[in-house]
Amino acid sequence: MEKIRSVSRRNFIRQSSAGLGGGLVGLSISACAPSEPAESRKMARRVSVASIDLKGLWPDRTRESRIKRMLERMENVAGLHPDLVCLPELFDTSWVEEQVVLSEIAEDEITPGPVTGRIAEFAKKNNCYVACPIYTKKAGNFYNSCLLIDRKGNIAGAYNKMHPVKDEIITGTPGKETIGILPGALNQPVIETDFGKVGIQICYDANWQDGWENFQKQGAEIILFTSQFPGGRILNYFAWRYGCYVISATGSDARVIDMSGNDLHSSSTFVRYTWADINLEKLNADTWPTNERLPDLFNKYGSSLGIKVFDNTGVITIESLDSKIKVRDVLNEFKILTVDENVKASEVVQDKYRI
Repeated sequence: MEKIRSVSRRNFIRQSSAGLGGGLVGLSISACAPSEPAESRKMARRVSVASIDLKGLWPDRTRESRIKRMLERMENVAGLHPDLVCLPELFDTSWVEEQVVLSEIAEDEITPGPVTGRIAEFAKKNNCYVACPIYTKKAGNFYNSCLLIDRKGNIAGAYNKMHPVKDEIITGTPGKETIGILPGALNQPVIETDFGKVGIQICYDANWQDGWENFQKQGAEIILFTSQFPGGRILNYFAWRYGCYVISATGSDARVIDMSGNDLHSSSTFVRYTWADINLEKLNADTWPTNERLPDLFNKYGSSLGIKVFDNTGVITIESLDSKIKVRDVLNEFKILTVDENVKASEVVQDKYRI
């Protein structure tokens, strides 16, 4: 296996501007006190999330230095008692000068290894989940992956990048090509957590909708987007279209995006991480005809519901602020369809009358 080095900053910027993402080792790449479990809180579906970007940590000379600096940055959010922390794609190798061999650094996707083990210590100490994106190996093959580590430091699930850029797959110079990483399966399962269902997308995956559609069908409520290129407005669209929160950790920014398609919080020049409390007991409905039912919702539930109107996306978000009230029951009671249910209902009629 040829030695690999992280892509240069210049190459990253070039790829990012083309929407490629990357952050590949590329195979051309030469304490806080434990938080109270989510289910025991008054708001049983309230989840505290944090996301960390890579900016300011690159370039770096050694992989060990990068890992230590990322762990230090993670400590900045520990006092928030997060339920979930998301790290950027290949955080331990991207823009690192030290040359490493892929076969030697790739870790098992079931048992914590040298890097995942250290991240698992943080997860266990702080009673949180951590999305840990690294290279993995399975049956002699290598993948650009993200492992979700649970509160006890175990690996809860793995996602393998479905759509790597071609330079991740075929590496080396013309005439001396070798196979680097392989694309992941197209129908990967959601990962079950104690607060809800989580899906993952990695970098270049954002140029396809199949992963998002697959996770929506499985009921994913949160999508972790771990990447090197920032993703930009496409992530806001996906959050709205698929009715999920997007927690983004990239090479240049970190964001928490509401299912309405609006940013809740993002990293900034002097604060390279972000955080938010999100409510999974929440759904998107179309502005019309939901607007006509708002007075009835107010009269029946008052402040037990949180209702916001987003005119730019034509969405009204409805969330339960009472652990005894399920937002799905409320929508059913008032015969309110979600955005996606309206789309599917329209498709049925369209297909029936299409010539």
